[in-house]
Amino acid sequence: MTTTSEAKPARATRRPDSSPRGARFAPYLLLLGALLVLLLGMGYPVVWQVVTSFQKYGAMQQLGGKAPDFVWFDNYIAIATSPAFWEVVARSVVFCLVTAFVTVAIGILLALLMTKIHGWVRLTLQIALLLAWAMPVIAAMTVWIWLFDRRRGVINYLINLIPGVDIGQFNWIGSSPILFFLVASIIITWMSVPFVAFSAYAGLTQVSGEVLEASQLDGANGRQRFAHIIFPVLKPVIAIVLLLNLIWDLRVFAQITLLQDAGPQSTDYDLLGTFIYKTGVAGMDFGAGAAMSIFVLALTIALSWFYVRNLVKEEA
Repeated sequence: MTTTSEAKPARATRRPDSSPRGARFAPYLLLLGALLVLLLGMGYPVVWQVVTSFQKYGAMQQLGGKAPDFVWFDNYIAIATSPAFWEVVARSVVFCLVTAFVTVAIGILLALLMTKIHGWVRLTLQIALLLAWAMPVIAAMTVWIWLFDRRRGVINYLINLIPGVDIGQFNWIGSSPILFFLVASIIITWMSVPFVAFSAYAGLTQVSGEVLEASQLDGANGRQRFAHIIFPVLKPVIAIVLLLNLIWDLRVFAQITLLQDAGPQSTDYDLLGTFIYKTGVAGMDFGAGAAMSIFVLALTIALSWFYVRNLVKEEA
């Protein structure tokens, strides 16, 4: 006997969505809470800065003796026609660009070094970087100012030990703005390198060892392996750490203020953070200080826009 069976096509059935309606909106509710906290924490100060930048807000208004008068764009016109302000802007932009790029370069080199060393050597390097990153700014600046002190500093002492070299009590902080900002750049780089190094090292762990080994067998040298295999993996990490360092170095305040307390107080040694503080708080011209702060905010958004635009393109 022979039997035949006809295969019946399976009927496409649509599974009902068993997830509750509230579960689909849960992520948006969580984001809403974070956005509300962000708006309450940062929204009010930004609104206050914008409103104050259009006002004449000085000592009398701060003490409550007189209501602030709206002068509209007078504060912006005043800073736009101030040569001293634009000198500080140019100095701050150059400082943040140089310091950020040097920081990222050194951090990537240290991350590559950590992939080549093993055992207690790598652990020692990682602990040293972590301690440098975790050290409070005040404590770190106290040590650095002591190192560069012209009377009892270790830097002058070690240089004077070199045969035929005698710099005496050379003033690294107060002799010229170039040396002042060189010292500031060294300090800020030292504080920021650990973050870049650990971020880049985490990215390097995603690089396939088999691909690197195969490229080496095919005759690729170290530069080619870095350019065509390692760098494409590290590119997103480099982009975000570079952007963050540009923003941090543009708004640097504590390190410059503490260095100025140990040395010169001239505006030739100011960056945007200290210049705005001296104008708005110390000078009691809160309207002009607020206008400068809005300018820095716009400059920060301009620096961030390229990265945000790339993120939007990748998401699309």
